[in-house]
Amino acid sequence: MSTTSSLTQHLADLDWPTLAESLDQDGCAIIRNLLPAAQCQQLSGLYAEPGLFRSRVIMARHGFGRGQYQYFAYPLPDVVQQLRQSLYPMLVAVANRWNDCMGLAPRFPDKHADFIRRCHAAGQQRPTPLLLQYEPEDYNCLHQDLYGEHVFPLQVAILLSAPGEDFTGGEFVLTEQRPRMQSRPQVVDLKQGDALVFAVHQRPVKGVRGYYRVNLRHGVSRVHSGRRHTLGIIFHDAQ
Repeated sequence: MSTTSSLTQHLADLDWPTLAESLDQDGCAIIRNLLPAAQCQQLSGLYAEPGLFRSRVIMARHGFGRGQYQYFAYPLPDVVQQLRQSLYPMLVAVANRWNDCMGLAPRFPDKHADFIRRCHAAGQQRPTPLLLQYEPEDYNCLHQDLYGEHVFPLQVAILLSAPGEDFTGGEFVLTEQRPRMQSRPQVVDLKQGDALVFAVHQRPVKGVRGYYRVNLRHGVSRVHSGRRHTLGIIFHDAQ
């Protein structure tokens, strides 16, 4: 895998003001080519190493859809840990601004390690980064990744498989539930190695009387063929 220093530099070189504008406008932003194909393939291969994970979820057993995913155990693989640590400070200003606009009290520290200490002190001690695997006819129902009182309002999904080559179908879907309006869907066009930053739960939208909250959910449409892997980076831990 690429060195953690090169990944950190790549993230630092991104146009974060433009990404923040996209988050404010749509509740999501795409980082193109965050990971190279070889690294995506290596990360996908980790799915077959059960010793790296704390639990596996078979989605159909819980009414979540079809498919499965595994939560990594601590210590996280180096690249997963580096993504979590390096993405967080790039997003924390947006997270704090959103909470301020929505009138929510929590403010987030500059460093991810300090936020994790806050989670662990509140009993949220189980790591939440995960690998998801979908095969033909699999899908993920619309949902939110809320695991306790302390929730960082943004998360990241990185597509590890190549659309049209490794799988067909399986588009990433976001919906916004707006007050007194019909829900707005978005289908996000991701390529292998692309990362999507998106709202976990709520985001602020400015109206004529100030900011109001919109509720977001995300999921994956039905996979038609092949196998689809995704790496999920969630910044808060679970109870």
